[in-house]
Amino acid sequence: MAYTAHHDTFTTATTGQTGGRFSALLARIGASFAAYAARQSRADQIAALDALSDAELASLGLTREGIVHHVFRDKMYI
Repeated sequence: MAYTAHHDTFTTATTGQTGGRFSALLARIGASFAAYAARQSRADQIAALDALSDAELASLGLTREGIVHHVFRDKMYI
């Protein structure tokens, strides 16, 4: 129990303003990762192409089976 009380006092005393800055830094890093993941996600492109009719896909030179390959063509080399 004494250790816990000491630890709480130590944490509050030494990390007051610094803890806030560290939390803000972690929040910015988390937001950056979330933005990167959103940019890398291509689910919206796949959904948009999947919503097209077969005739519309054919006019784009695509088949329904080729949608994922087309969307990830810069990442997959098959």
